[in-house]
Amino acid sequence: MNKISVIVPMYNAEKTIERCINSILKQTISAFEIVLINDGSTDRTEDIVRKLQNEKSNIKYFYKENSGVAQTRNYGIEKAQGDYIIFVDADDYIEPNLIEKVFKYIENNIEMVKFKLKKIDTNGKELEKIDGPVFNKKNGEDAFDILYYQDTLIDSPCVYLIKRSLFTDNRLEFKGKYHEDFGLMPILIALSKSIVSIPDYLYVYVQEENSITRNEDYQKTIQKMEDVLFHYDRMLKIIKNTSIKNATQDNIKTFYTNAIILKLQELKKDDRKKYIKEIRNRKMCNNIKAKNLKQFIKRLILKLNINLYLKIR
Repeated sequence: MNKISVIVPMYNAEKTIERCINSILKQTISAFEIVLINDGSTDRTEDIVRKLQNEKSNIKYFYKENSGVAQTRNYGIEKAQGDYIIFVDADDYIEPNLIEKVFKYIENNIEMVKFKLKKIDTNGKELEKIDGPVFNKKNGEDAFDILYYQDTLIDSPCVYLIKRSLFTDNRLEFKGKYHEDFGLMPILIALSKSIVSIPDYLYVYVQEENSITRNEDYQKTIQKMEDVLFHYDRMLKIIKNTSIKNATQDNIKTFYTNAIILKLQELKKDDRKKYIKEIRNRKMCNNIKAKNLKQFIKRLILKLNINLYLKIR
C-alpha cells in the first residue's frame, strides 16, 4: 500500500499541470500515489492527464462537476488510499526530495510534518522564501501555540504532510468557497497528537502576474469577508466539542480574530462599517490578549475604534 497520497485539485490547468505532475513523478522515493481530481475543467487538462496516466501506474484520475477547491480536496481525501496526504495545487510544484525528507517521520508515526515554501515567478526567478519556526516533535496544541504567533503561512495545507485519519477520525472537511484553508488548518493542527516543523524549502509556489488575487472584483472581496465570518462561527462550534486545552482554544480564536480584522482593510467605507458591526456582535475583540502595557493600550483602542486600530497596528 502506498504510504502517501499526493492530491492535486485541477481546474483549467492545461498550462501548468504537466509540470506539476512531473515534479511529483520525479520524487527520489516511490512510496506514493498521485490522486488527480478534475473539478470540471473545460480546457485540455483531461487530455494531458490521461496521456500521463497511460504512462504511469501510480496516477489515479477522477472527474467531478465543478464545485470549487474545498469540495475537490474533500473528494481527493475520500479517494486517497495512502495513510498520509500531501496537497499540491495544479499551478505549483514540489522539490524532488520532498517525500524523502518527510518519510522518516511517517516511520515514526508523526501525524503532521510542516515544511517551507518558496515563491518564484513564471520565469523561475526566486521571489521570496517564507520562513517560520522549526521544532522537533510536539503535540498539536503546543505546535499551534508556536506557529500562530511566529508563522505567516500556518493555514496553507500545501506545506504539510498530514495523516489522513486526522480528517476522517475527527470528521473534518474543507468548507466554503474562499479561505477554506483558514477555516480548517488551525483546528487540524491543534487536534494532531504529534507534529514536527522542518527547515527545508520543499514546496514551490508560482506567482502568476495575472493571479486572481490581483484582479478579483469587489464582489468577491465581500464574499471572502462573509466566508471568514462563516469560518469563525464554525470554528467556535468545532473546538467547543474537542479536548483542545483552553489556552490553545484562546490562541485559535485570537488567530482567527486578527486575520478577520485585517481583512477589513480591503473593504470600502460603508461595507467596513457593516462588518465592524458583525465583529462587535460576536464580541471578537475580547479574543485579543494583552501581555504588556503596549498590547493593553492597542486592545483598548481596538475595542473603542477598530478603524483607528487598523491605522496604528
